[in-house]
Amino acid sequence: MQTEQFYYDNKIVKKFVNATMFWGIIGMSIGLLLAFMFLFPNITDGISWLSFGRLRPLHTNAVIFAFVGNAIFAGVYYSSQRLLKARMWKDWLSNLNFWGWQAIIVGAAITLPLGYTTSKEYAELEWPFDIAIAVIWVAFGANLIGTILKRRQRHLYVAIWFYLATFVTVAVLHIVNSIELPVSALKSYSFYAGVQDALVQWWYGHNAVAFFLTTPFLGLMYYFVPKAANRPVYSYKLSIIHFWSLIFIYIWAGPHHLLYSSLPAWAQNLGVAFSIMLLAPSWGGMINGLLTLRGAWDKVRTDPVLKFMVVAITGYGMATFEGPMLSLKNVNAIAHFSDWIIAHVHVGALAWNGFLTFGMVYWLVPKLFKTKLYSIKLANTHFWVGTLGIIMYALPMYVAGFVQASMWKQFNPDGTLTYGNFLETVAEIIPMYWMRAIGGSLFILGAFIALYNIIMTARKGSKVTDELAEAAPLVKVTKQRTAKEGYHTWLERRPVKLTIFATIAILIGGAVQIIPSLLVDDYVPVISSVKPYSPLELEGRDIYIREGCVSCHSQMVRPFRSEVERYGEYSKSGEYIYDHPFLWGSKRTGPDLLRIGGKYSDNWHLNHMYDPQSTSSGSIMPSYKWLINAELDKSLTETKMETMVTLGVPYSEEEITNAQQSMLEQGTKIEENLYSDPDFAKTYEADKKYAEENGEDFVEMRDREIVALIAYLQRLGTDIKVKTAEEASAQND
Repeated sequence: MQTEQFYYDNKIVKKFVNATMFWGIIGMSIGLLLAFMFLFPNITDGISWLSFGRLRPLHTNAVIFAFVGNAIFAGVYYSSQRLLKARMWKDWLSNLNFWGWQAIIVGAAITLPLGYTTSKEYAELEWPFDIAIAVIWVAFGANLIGTILKRRQRHLYVAIWFYLATFVTVAVLHIVNSIELPVSALKSYSFYAGVQDALVQWWYGHNAVAFFLTTPFLGLMYYFVPKAANRPVYSYKLSIIHFWSLIFIYIWAGPHHLLYSSLPAWAQNLGVAFSIMLLAPSWGGMINGLLTLRGAWDKVRTDPVLKFMVVAITGYGMATFEGPMLSLKNVNAIAHFSDWIIAHVHVGALAWNGFLTFGMVYWLVPKLFKTKLYSIKLANTHFWVGTLGIIMYALPMYVAGFVQASMWKQFNPDGTLTYGNFLETVAEIIPMYWMRAIGGSLFILGAFIALYNIIMTARKGSKVTDELAEAAPLVKVTKQRTAKEGYHTWLERRPVKLTIFATIAILIGGAVQIIPSLLVDDYVPVISSVKPYSPLELEGRDIYIREGCVSCHSQMVRPFRSEVERYGEYSKSGEYIYDHPFLWGSKRTGPDLLRIGGKYSDNWHLNHMYDPQSTSSGSIMPSYKWLINAELDKSLTETKMETMVTLGVPYSEEEITNAQQSMLEQGTKIEENLYSDPDFAKTYEADKKYAEENGEDFVEMRDREIVALIAYLQRLGTDIKVKTAEEASAQND
């Protein structure tokens, strides 16, 4: 048979491998800094762009989209060419994918520390980046599909199915979750509000884990594990069942992130049911991966590549067992908002994504440079140091989670909370935070060992930019099923149909859950006393978003006795109808803030933001000193209110016209309240006098950012306490 010669593009793979290692170390190092901030909260004292709230989304984005994202592209570009027996469709699309993705990462690294964020977890980047991500992702998908269409291998291998499902689903998730209205070049408000926004966000958030951190890695597992073990995949039939059941079920499971919240019960229960079902396909994939090593387990003892991959697959199995378990309501009641979730996430990130990436890179680099790995011994050292790091990281966080949940829920015989001061629960887990920091340090040490080993491997080899290959051209055959051809075997040679079916499979779950929330009028019961934020409170809310307060504080009181006793009346969905975006949070490093309005004086809030330890001894909250002196930017207030009106928030023309006057009056009132503290009055007047004597500009307290933030915090949870005239009359009667 006639064969054709062609070249695989190794250059693009090397670029993505380099980017994987570079961003991996950056992202992990930021994570390590954050871990130490739990021990030394003021380690970056006074530097706004190095504060915890701003760096935390940078860490998650750098690890997920920079480290893991580049690893996905490296693995997909390498394996797809070989599985399809074709060079990537267009080199310029490959390069657009690479440079565009890196540009987005650099943009994220600049804007997130500067406070430009939507605050929606794993989707914090502002709207211009959302558009850029969509464009670059489509470029990647077009390149992949174009390569599939010009392939020389008729049947698509299981890895390609997962790549296609990844492309389609991530595109759908990203576009639906990113619908927002811009206010300025780097500021927008989510199209959805409150409960709707929470549902869409965790439909996205859970499936970002599913279709960015899982399905592409399963595709990589199906390619690289058989290659490294020199064995075929254990079960072809199991891979079919694994693929279709996983992509269909996964998309339904998002609401398990919102159990006991204000989300309607039917949606929560649907999420629980599908989360539990998810265990079967997840473990089907794990079993298929591990059994692929049958007859090759002796190699695991000596081959560091297989060692990394075995731990990665095991980590996947652990995380996907834990996920359904965490979706059980009784378990979720313990784990949610605690450090248990941090442990769960990092078992997946460090073991599954991290170790599979390292295993893949150790396998890839010698082949890309036509040489052997520089040091097997160093790779084994990396494996053991990294494994110890994962254990040292995860185990203390599990313990911390149990300790937190236990202390939050304990009552005295007289019915009061045993640990009524939230800080007591924080102080108890500081030793676990130390162990986490040590574990994280070990994991990063391993990454540096890998970096050195890879550089030395590349230096002793010779790079092959274009690798010669040959294969027979694809001969046209009937589109119909042939005799004795199985249905799925037929589908595997019909990439367009396979992609359409995969798209339908992932759309069903999302449509069933989200569409009712957008169309049914009484999805969120109305609470007549809930009103829009005042202009100053709206500005304060944006500061709360900018500083990433949602990373540590929730605004969702669950209907538990312990939470109602600690925070106040449990949350109602009608309280959030003007919240674009929602700010329910997913972790309580500090207490819930939904009912904090009116709990403390304005002075307490000012002092708390300036020096948290002065108002709350033992607090691990960092100082936000820059808020005290920074002038509040009121230039966009009217535009923000008009945008809110477009989103359904009922600001009147008069309220928008009088926004500046309203802010002045509310700010002046807070300023007057602050004067009740003699220390404040003395310091403030001294600062004013100094500025006058030295001819410096002086910003009145009523015009500063801290006043807006205080206004917002004092408003939280107070609407529900307001009685309407009818309610007051009924009560009097």
